[in-house]
Amino acid sequence: MSTTERPRILVVGGGYVGLYAARRILKKMRYGEATVTVVDPRSYMTYQPFLPETAAGSISPRHVVVPLRRVLPKAEVLTGRVTTIDQDRKVASVAPLVGDPYELPFDYLVIAMGAVSRTFPVPGLAENGIGMKGVEEAIGLRNHVLEQLDKADSTHDEEARRKALTFVFIGGGFAGAETIGEVEDMARDAAKYYPNVKREDMRFILVDAAPGILPEVGPKLGEWGLEHLKKRGIEVYLQTSMDSCVDGHVVLKNGLEVDSSTIVWTAGVKPNPALARFGLPLGPKGHVDVDATMQVKGTDYIWAAGDNAQVPDLASDKENAFCPPNAQHALRQAKALGDNVISGLRGFPQGKYKHANKGAVAGLGLHKGVAMIVFGKTKIKLKGRLAWYMHRGYHGMAVPTFNRKIRVLADWALGMFLKREVVSLGAMEHPRGEFYEAAAPVTAAAAAKKAEAEAEAAAVPSQDVKDKDTAKAS
Repeated sequence: MSTTERPRILVVGGGYVGLYAARRILKKMRYGEATVTVVDPRSYMTYQPFLPETAAGSISPRHVVVPLRRVLPKAEVLTGRVTTIDQDRKVASVAPLVGDPYELPFDYLVIAMGAVSRTFPVPGLAENGIGMKGVEEAIGLRNHVLEQLDKADSTHDEEARRKALTFVFIGGGFAGAETIGEVEDMARDAAKYYPNVKREDMRFILVDAAPGILPEVGPKLGEWGLEHLKKRGIEVYLQTSMDSCVDGHVVLKNGLEVDSSTIVWTAGVKPNPALARFGLPLGPKGHVDVDATMQVKGTDYIWAAGDNAQVPDLASDKENAFCPPNAQHALRQAKALGDNVISGLRGFPQGKYKHANKGAVAGLGLHKGVAMIVFGKTKIKLKGRLAWYMHRGYHGMAVPTFNRKIRVLADWALGMFLKREVVSLGAMEHPRGEFYEAAAPVTAAAAAKKAEAEAEAAAVPSQDVKDKDTAKAS
């Protein structure tokens, strides 16, 4: 930790905005001008648009994360959580992964905590749901789906088999539609290697409360995406929601009931709830209230952007419009925010953020996608393979660092010539389980039970002995 008297710029959060803002500040900053400190519970940033492809095995999990210490070598990177902020004293309370909490003074503050999954009090959701906000969840979903195919291929219990092969996805936005498209693609490929499992045995269900899916690309492309998923055998239920999923028994508001071992929740996001403890002005949905310069209203030393802030959309024709929470805006907001922090440090005027939407792209599996590209007032709508190329091209350029771009491109290039891996590594979630079972000391009760079982086995004559005794008696 720095002990210098230089002013400290504290960046709370190491996600998309936190990483790019810190990089921008370090790039613009003169030597010794300030200390940049980044605090995040994880030591890496996750490029979330690639999580569906990670879940499908098209991209290695290591290639969708960016290690903060490697990308920010001139910054202090602290692995922990900022629990409270005292604005009067300009002090943040940090809870590290180990050890006691401590106070960290700052002069300038950047709030970049991002968003968390938006959930509702649905019975059974916490126990059975799988999110898609982190790389850990993407890996877990992939292993889980392949494990269900393993179970279905190995059992004669029709009820257990049906439950294992039923996959329910809640949410029809980018995350939900892309994830079900990629996972269905993977399961279809994997079924070729299971003698007792066919694609017709699987049941994929997509549920959304809205009247359509993929609202980000417009109604026409959303309708095409909907019909495309239906042609692949995916059941789509719109304008409905999930009432409960206790013990995997899914009950939808439209009356449908199914048993499923896989319930994926992608029904939107909400600002990080920790913001409520920072004493900042918040909007009606919990976002930090900022002006067009991304300065928190009422302050001249705090900035916020990305998913945890409501940044005015100056390029929109609508009154009181805010920038949507997507990677396109997060990247540009982070750079503009970094410039404003440097301006604030040097006493210069702040610049306003303004960016016109350039469109949206979505992948629905290998060689399948939708894209809307905006050139001024012209909108170009693409679908199918060409849209999928646009999706990969855009995100291939947008993923942070040249290192990660090359690794992702290498994954895609290998995927053109090599078959998709379909192995489940479910044991990764509990890697010490087998070793613990082998190394755990035998308790007295367990030893007594084992001895009792061995005694009973010795007391019961085998079938061969019985046959011999019967033959002698004859």
